[in-house]
Amino acid sequence: MPPIKGPGLTYADAGVDIDEKDAFTESLDSVLRRTYTDRVIPNPGGFAGLFRLDYNHRLFARNYKDPVLVACCDGVGTKVKLAADLGVFHTVGIDLVAMNVNDLIVQGAEPLFFLDYIATPSVDKRFLHDLVRGIAEGCRRSGCSLIGGETAHMPGIYRPGDFDLAGFCVGVVELKRIQKPIRVRAGDVVLGLASDGIHSNGYTLVRHVVDKAGLDLNKVYPELTATDTPAAATPARKTKGRNKAGAAPADGPTLGQVLLTPTRLYADPIVKLLRSYKVKNVISGMAHITGSGIGGNLCRALPQTLDARIDMNAWPRPKVFSFLQAQGRISEEEMYRVFNLGIGYCVIVKRAFAESVAERLTKLGEKVYIIGEIVKGSGEVRPD
Repeated sequence: MPPIKGPGLTYADAGVDIDEKDAFTESLDSVLRRTYTDRVIPNPGGFAGLFRLDYNHRLFARNYKDPVLVACCDGVGTKVKLAADLGVFHTVGIDLVAMNVNDLIVQGAEPLFFLDYIATPSVDKRFLHDLVRGIAEGCRRSGCSLIGGETAHMPGIYRPGDFDLAGFCVGVVELKRIQKPIRVRAGDVVLGLASDGIHSNGYTLVRHVVDKAGLDLNKVYPELTATDTPAAATPARKTKGRNKAGAAPADGPTLGQVLLTPTRLYADPIVKLLRSYKVKNVISGMAHITGSGIGGNLCRALPQTLDARIDMNAWPRPKVFSFLQAQGRISEEEMYRVFNLGIGYCVIVKRAFAESVAERLTKLGEKVYIIGEIVKGSGEVRPD
């Protein structure tokens, strides 16, 4: 082969700057370390994260008799497009963790560690640091460690301003404590834990409404800032709020701020609840209310011989849902099929323990409503 004359093409010429990517990766070390627990084994320069399932520590021993690993993978959907349009990224980082850990705890598991995958057309350090900062914050709140991930620099696949992300979470549960539909019985009570708004499902429809109705993401709409009309429903106990998206302007949050409110993280209170009932099987089943709403998710916690009868007036519906429904002229049936409508997580409990479980969850920071009961049926959710 004849010698190459003149300057040749480089990876950087093609749009991938290896030095920039390496510098970003190295800068994340302190962010990840803030999420580490005693189970993480440092592995500088390693190609994978290391994590002890069992470990011997005199004060914090957590050994398992019959451990079962639980794993899940999820993303944030088209909410990332809204984040890109507004230039706000840390909130979808929290969303990414929530969509995974909220699924994982349904099985009765505690989250152990988390990995992320970020695909982007360029190495924008501000964007990437904001995003990873949100992921780390979500992990910290959920008691799991962010032990690694991948940032894929893919010009030509993603247009400038676009990006996508996925998360992978691993947890553990004792075999005898795995949550299964066979535990649910007629007469059990369904508790609903309030959502923090839309969470991370239905955003293709949300963006369609914004576009068709000509809504301004940077505008404060009175319909979203008005105090919720008192409903017949009352929380099972008074509660303190958490998981706020950040300070809002004095006259209220903009539409964009409302729509980017992060998915509520239920891992910490649910894991603590499960640990408080080590002997009694008080919890019959659980469901994370995501796409397809209560009807499409709560049914997954039911055996084929029982139904969940849900009182749809048992909790106040957040203003954002009524606003979107009016602006998009969306039918009530479609709203029920697409959105969580204010309930982000359901816990099915034995009737005798319903009040005590609701009280525990309230003390742990949740707004809890008694929203239904389990009756004989065929594995469906019946909205009343």
